[in-house]
Amino acid sequence: MEKLTKHFASMGFEGADLEKILDAFVSIEFKKNEFVVEEGKIAKYIGFVESGMFQYYVTLDGEERTTYINIENTFLGSLLSFVTQKPSLENIRSLTDGKISLISRTNLKRLVEELPLFKDFYITLLEHTICGIDATRHDLIVLSGEARYAKMLREEPHLLQQIPLQYLASMLGVTPRHLSRIRSQIR
Repeated sequence: MEKLTKHFASMGFEGADLEKILDAFVSIEFKKNEFVVEEGKIAKYIGFVESGMFQYYVTLDGEERTTYINIENTFLGSLLSFVTQKPSLENIRSLTDGKISLISRTNLKRLVEELPLFKDFYITLLEHTICGIDATRHDLIVLSGEARYAKMLREEPHLLQQIPLQYLASMLGVTPRHLSRIRSQIR
C-alpha cells in the first residue's frame, strides 16, 4: 500500500487520519485475466491501482469493447454498480498481474462520515470521474477517430505508451487497422 499511502499523504492526510484510511483498505493481488468486477454481479469495492493494468469492457454482438483502461496510481471501480448496489453493466479485468488496494462500501461510508477531508476527497473523485465520462461520451459523438487520437496524444500521452493497440483502438472507437493509419499520419 505504499503508493496509496503516498497518494493520501500528498493530499494532506497524516497521523491517525491517514492510519484510519489505510486500515479501511485491503491489498489484493490479481493475476492476468482475473476479474475485479464481473458484469451481472454487484461491485463490492472501489480501489486504488498499486500496479498493473486493468481493462473495463462490455461484450457487444460477441465482441469485447474496451471502454477504459486503468493504470497504476489511479482509482478503479464500476461506480454505477458500487453506488447503486445493482448488478454491474461492465467487466473489469486485469490485463497484467497487478495489485489493487480495495475499500468496501461500508468502510468508505464510515470514512466519509468520520473524516471531513476524506468526504471532500470522495466528492472530488466522483466529480472527476463524472466529468471524465461526460467528456468521453461527448468526444465519441462529436470527434472523429483522428481527433480523438490527437486529443489523447495531447492530454494523456502516457496512456499511448502503455496501453496495447487493440485496447486503445477499442477505447477510441476505431479498428486496430484504422488506428495504425491514424498513428502513421499524425507522427
